[in-house]
Amino acid sequence: MNHPPRNAPWYSLAIAVLIGDQAAKTYIDMTTPLGWSHEVTSFFNLVHVLNPGAAFSFLAGAGGWQRWFFLAIALAASAWLIWLLSRPLQKLEGLSYSLILGGALGNGFDRAVRGQVIDYLDFHLRGWHWPAFNIADMAIMGGAIALVLQSLVGVENPGGAKEAQ
Repeated sequence: MNHPPRNAPWYSLAIAVLIGDQAAKTYIDMTTPLGWSHEVTSFFNLVHVLNPGAAFSFLAGAGGWQRWFFLAIALAASAWLIWLLSRPLQKLEGLSYSLILGGALGNGFDRAVRGQVIDYLDFHLRGWHWPAFNIADMAIMGGAIALVLQSLVGVENPGGAKEAQ
């Protein structure tokens, strides 16, 4: 009997993040005009904005070359994460890598196909707006937080006992 690879759940999670991210971005792109904003609560809006840069619009006004630069980083990071996910992993580590992989693929797809990343979640308080973001960004941030937690809680050895790092 054939069994799925032991890390199939991690690849499945990355694909689910990619699909969910692209579904949300496609919905926003197809149903709202660019620049659209809809107040959901006193601190949260749904918006339709494009980000040609990286996180927090880093290099957004760099003239276009950043599209290919950030796409190359997304592809290189994705290849590295796929390799990491092929190794035996602790659960939190696998979760981290798969979330980051799904987010990198989601934003990388946007850069390759659309030239820019679609953002649609806008949180604000008293006139201060957090930069708009999307599901891929949340997955990358969640994966990064999980990696920090992994480093703080220690490492399980093959026998399952925890060791301090």
